[in-house]
Amino acid sequence: MAQSSVIQGCPSLFASLDKASGAVVSSDLPEFGKWMLDRSGSPAHWLGEIYDGKKLREPINVVLVDTHATSVEDAKARVVEASAKAGYTIRMGHSTGYRALIAGEPHEQLPTGWDDAFSNHLFEVTNNHGRIFGPFQQGSLYFFIGAFSREQVSLLHWPEHRYASFTKARDEYAASLDRQTGFKVAGFLEMQNSLIDDPSVTTGDHDGRAVVLCAWAAGR
Repeated sequence: MAQSSVIQGCPSLFASLDKASGAVVSSDLPEFGKWMLDRSGSPAHWLGEIYDGKKLREPINVVLVDTHATSVEDAKARVVEASAKAGYTIRMGHSTGYRALIAGEPHEQLPTGWDDAFSNHLFEVTNNHGRIFGPFQQGSLYFFIGAFSREQVSLLHWPEHRYASFTKARDEYAASLDRQTGFKVAGFLEMQNSLIDDPSVTTGDHDGRAVVLCAWAAGR
């Protein structure tokens, strides 16, 4: 059981793993899939990179809860605007076409452009970037999940774009949202999606947790 702190209007976050579905479940939360999925519906492999001799799988490492959105479209607009205020604007130069599961339902990525992601820098330089999926509406709450990573860019090496960190990208995105927007860090949710002993697949430095941010104010 993992417990997070509670912010105004957000559900208490107690989580355990449903071994049959491979998802985090709670009496208060919808089921969250553990992975970003590619076009085939399989867990996404980070740019096809081999890391420490293994395929690099992309974990869900962000959960956003909006308590003040008035509709699905409003919730999407609030997340896009908040990300931009936090320095993560929609930028070109990234792979797309991903989905993720909430309550067993596939949700397409935000942003929706053909080569877009939320990123804090241009793709030609080292950057944190990510995709956000949702929302799933549960009563008056709107839930999103996201997958963020840092890529190291060096035009003098091949491949030019290399995986650097899941954890640093997650933490820096969350800190920027918390500092600049109405989305505030509520705690961490144990996702149990860190692959350590698998002989062929890894999640790099991911610690198996998603940071949870809750929009506790009506403003973005």
